[in-house]
Amino acid sequence: MGIFVTFSIVGFDPDTVDLGVAVASKFLASGAVVPHARAGVGAIATQARANYLYGPKGLEMLAKGMDPQSVLDTLLREDPDREVRQVGIVDARGRAAAFTGRNCIDWKGHKFGKHVVVLGNILVGERVLDAMLEAYGSTEGELVDKLLAALEAGDKAGGDRRGKQSAAILVVRENGGFLGFGDRYVDLRVDDHPEPVLELVRIFRLYDSTRLMRPGSRDIIAMPASDVKILKQALSKLGFYKGEIDGYIDKELAQALASYLASKGLSTIPYVDAQTVKRIIKEAGIGLSIKKV
Repeated sequence: MGIFVTFSIVGFDPDTVDLGVAVASKFLASGAVVPHARAGVGAIATQARANYLYGPKGLEMLAKGMDPQSVLDTLLREDPDREVRQVGIVDARGRAAAFTGRNCIDWKGHKFGKHVVVLGNILVGERVLDAMLEAYGSTEGELVDKLLAALEAGDKAGGDRRGKQSAAILVVRENGGFLGFGDRYVDLRVDDHPEPVLELVRIFRLYDSTRLMRPGSRDIIAMPASDVKILKQALSKLGFYKGEIDGYIDKELAQALASYLASKGLSTIPYVDAQTVKRIIKEAGIGLSIKKV
């Protein structure tokens, strides 16, 4: 039996020619089934009652020069159970195609942006996809940053109406793999977690600062969602944070941290480490044992 997965995003960055997929679901290990991508070829998300073979078969057809819509038409034509499938495809030219079977579970649907498609089923509503597209379009940085921002936005908007369990991101780049071997620029999964999207973002922050080592990657803290909530509570108590007390590392938290550091004459410190976080929480009179940030 296939799986009923929820919201995903498939995109292409014309500047870096990166291709990628990000997904979240109330289903164990959605990252093992949904995302498929090959550098210079395309990216595919296969979900709902997923046919895993849509991934490798679709990439092979794209590699032979077929456009995304032709690939999609061929996959569906050969599948008698197509009405329970949902699939999104973007190729290495940024062209996109998508299909949502009429027997997928509501709320279901897909939407297109420039070089990107978002899709989902069993969602709380259309607002999930709208939030994902808005976040993708307004986020600066590489494709991986845009995909994660979109996934976070979908999660914040309600995501899967059944709950949360897993999340994953796959971004491919020519010679972007470890030590230049292969194309797996970013390939991270959270298979079973109460806050899978936030945990995926945390793991990526660690990956970014230790493996990708992009400029500025160590400026961003990597903390579990539960600790982020406590940090926001502490900064709120100290008068620096005015937003919602949740587990998201967002602009409001970054601004609050910058204001706190500036008030202590520490604004030139490039990295908010565990010691600084502990100092904030202690000053606010809130107990927390942080082992690693």
